[in-house]
Amino acid sequence: MIRVLIADDQSMVRFGFRMILDAQEDIEVVADVADGVAAVSKARELRPDVCLLDIRMPGLDGLEVTRQLAGPGVTDPLKVVVVTTFDLDEYVHTALRNGASGFLLKDAGPSLLIEAVRAAQRGDALVSPQVTVRLLKHFSTPAKREVDPPKEPLTARELDVARAAARGLTNTEIGAELYMSLSTVKTHLASVQGKIGARNRVEIAAWAWRSGLMET
Repeated sequence: MIRVLIADDQSMVRFGFRMILDAQEDIEVVADVADGVAAVSKARELRPDVCLLDIRMPGLDGLEVTRQLAGPGVTDPLKVVVVTTFDLDEYVHTALRNGASGFLLKDAGPSLLIEAVRAAQRGDALVSPQVTVRLLKHFSTPAKREVDPPKEPLTARELDVARAAARGLTNTEIGAELYMSLSTVKTHLASVQGKIGARNRVEIAAWAWRSGLMET
């Protein structure tokens, strides 16, 4: 079972998300809370597989909760998906920079909510289609600072996998496109992360676009 924590200050949203997720055979909502302080406390206590966080909450906002649960320097980070009404670029970039495994708008629909939870649990990242194109455009603009080179050169297959991840493909889709097993895809992604110092596949995507890899 994928154990999920929901944090949102609107009781109807929490109720709706719980109904959608608890109806899935492989997902169980273990807690729902109304503010950021409770979200951090409960998440650390229960160690859910995925945390669904609203951005605007009392106490601590969702971006700060994300940083505390999944951000740089966290010893044992949790998987976080930010779900919000607001798709401001600043929110998207901050959420992903703070370690979020996905970013969804509340109007994305039940199927995307469910897929985002499953994707986060298996190590993929899902971003709402409404913001994906804009996000990739941001990544593809010339960076004001140089991208740090990899610690070791990436192999040809690692480059292929990095490009596919940067296009938003899931592990399964990458495997089908590149004729690899799922375990091989995961091995390559882990190697890429280590070589470029990325914490997740979103940072792999950002590196691929910023470094010019998508232009080759």
